[in-house]
Amino acid sequence: MTRRRVQLGWRFWLVTVAAVAGVAATAALGRWQLDRAAQKQALQSAIDERMAQPALDGRALARLETPEAREAVMHRAVVLRGRWLAQHTVFLDNRQMRGRQGFVAVTPLQLEHSAVVVAVQRGWVPRNFQDRSALPPIATPEGTVELSGRVAPAPARLLEFEAGGVNPLGASRIRQNLDLDAFRAETGVPLATLTVLQTQAGNDGLLREWPVFSAGVDKHHGYAFQWFGLSGLIAILYVWFQLVRRFFRPHGHAAP
Repeated sequence: MTRRRVQLGWRFWLVTVAAVAGVAATAALGRWQLDRAAQKQALQSAIDERMAQPALDGRALARLETPEAREAVMHRAVVLRGRWLAQHTVFLDNRQMRGRQGFVAVTPLQLEHSAVVVAVQRGWVPRNFQDRSALPPIATPEGTVELSGRVAPAPARLLEFEAGGVNPLGASRIRQNLDLDAFRAETGVPLATLTVLQTQAGNDGLLREWPVFSAGVDKHHGYAFQWFGLSGLIAILYVWFQLVRRFFRPHGHAAP
């Protein structure tokens, strides 16, 4: 195998420019994914730190007046005392737990010694597939109750086919999504703009195996690996086909 003088044509330079651009673009995308991973890792660390802090009480939640203050306590543990407003319980449809379809029950809780009401995502219950309009039986204690949970945003929104989010069951308490502003206007209660995921066990027939918060750091690391791998593959193919086979080939073989 000897090195021979080869005249370089326009195709060689075109492939070279394309390869350099491909390596630069894929490497930049890999670095961008690493930056996203670092941001998500910082978010995950902040959430983990909040979850390890002492539990808030109802008075602390009632004092949250700005979006920044509410965001600062998101995912923190809480211990609340108050009274269920069972007449305003709603059931969010098409919610999964343990791979099964059912409802997430949401009941407003009137905080003790406060005018503030917090929507509590109390737990999951299977639905009656033979009668889709049937409300599942759940126990809602009367009087003052105490519950533990963690601060959460409004329940995740699912796709709605009805224009304007109209409840397909009319006045039924079964609905696809829960808009806190609309729910506040509907019920007339001073509902807070955050919710609480109830975590403590109870005898109310509800399942509370809530998913653990994950910022998705591993996903971005995986994407970065793919982009850097593609960058390396482009470089290797370029070196092999444009350099090794062109400049270091046996005598008598034509240049590709």
